[in-house]
Amino acid sequence: MARAKTAYSCSACGAQLPKWSGQCSECSAWNTLIEVVAMPEPAGKRARMSGYSGSLAAVQSLADVRPGQTTRTTTGFHELDRVLGGGLVAGSVVLIGGDPGIGKSTLLLQALVGLSRRLKTLYVTGEESPQQVSLRAGRLGLDGESVRLLTETSVERILEVAQQERPEVMVLDSIQTLYTEDLQSAPGSVAQVRECAAQLVRFAKQSSTALFLVGHVTTEGALAGPRVLEHMVDTVLYFEGDASERFRVIRVIKNRFGAVNELGVFAMTDRGLREVSNPSSIFLSRHEAAVAGSVIMVTWEGTRPLLVEVQALVDETHLGNPRRVTLGPEQNRLALLLAVLHRHGGIVMGDQDVFVNIVGGMRVNETAADLAVLLAILSSFRDQPLPADLVVFGEVGLAGEIRPVPNGQERLQEARKHGYQRAIVPMANTPPRKDKTRGMEVTGARRLSDVLEQI
Repeated sequence: MARAKTAYSCSACGAQLPKWSGQCSECSAWNTLIEVVAMPEPAGKRARMSGYSGSLAAVQSLADVRPGQTTRTTTGFHELDRVLGGGLVAGSVVLIGGDPGIGKSTLLLQALVGLSRRLKTLYVTGEESPQQVSLRAGRLGLDGESVRLLTETSVERILEVAQQERPEVMVLDSIQTLYTEDLQSAPGSVAQVRECAAQLVRFAKQSSTALFLVGHVTTEGALAGPRVLEHMVDTVLYFEGDASERFRVIRVIKNRFGAVNELGVFAMTDRGLREVSNPSSIFLSRHEAAVAGSVIMVTWEGTRPLLVEVQALVDETHLGNPRRVTLGPEQNRLALLLAVLHRHGGIVMGDQDVFVNIVGGMRVNETAADLAVLLAILSSFRDQPLPADLVVFGEVGLAGEIRPVPNGQERLQEARKHGYQRAIVPMANTPPRKDKTRGMEVTGARRLSDVLEQI
């Protein structure tokens, strides 16, 4: 028997190389080459590439194309509908990833049971037995009478069953367990994941089946497999949060049918995931008395504002290099803000350790958190609490100016709705006199020195 030829495939971009090297020559990623079995190119594919025979697609003007009306189906979870862009679209492919035990299978099983009352559904599992899925449904108190269940890992057999069942919504848990018989590599490899996803996406588009794909994540938190998988699907969702914590957050990374960076908040209970109607309440820890190093800011996630608490701890360092640790904001941004505070505020922290945290495990990447982070640091450094009814937001520039942020009026309205009476915002975000935030004391600032004088 002839020895099978091997090649090396990059797990980051999917490129194949004849021999191993430490760095991929296509995407320049290090230590991503994995040995796979080299498959010969099918004769049919070579024939198609050598000369195309068949009818050509008609070319038409973009102005002559009339967009069809996209109908959306509610999943029964308002927070899930929000991250999907308003509901589930027929023929869409949704990739959802997250750490093990975060609640991916639980959420999809709950949603599928609710959808099965109106639509024809199919749940395909390659990791669990039918008994295990039934035990989970019983533990969650779900009635799975209308949910069709299939345990299979061959994508060809899955597509055969799907063509017979003709489901309107289908869940595959997970894409890393599937394999195609056209390839000899093991399930979960780059080639298998890419080819299986391509066949499933093609089936979903041709049959108008809404498809959910569950994906594993690597130790770095990215979806396992090639990055091309994220480009093939319509929507990419990430489950965030610690499996030991109660609250879970679903963040949108890509969405062809809605806004990106949208956020859905859920709470894990003994009866499964429950959506949180007021997410701002879980990110605020109401202190009995005002404490130093804590300030409330209004962040913007997708299409709605959220109130989060920024905490800072400044302590004298005993090391040669002071520590700069962030849980939530970007660490490089913290070093930049401390330099601005030194240059334009005259406050030196070269001998202080600085720790910044967003309560509730929230991740805030927008620059509107700059002013809140600086005030929390200054409050901890001076050991002077800020007013409990104060909210802050604004971007801080390198020249010490306070820059405006988007959706300033909506942020102030959200803060007033939660009982906050004072706010420090960029001057350009101060509301007009006829605004709904009247009765709230809003102070505008143009430079960082103005804010330091006011507090």
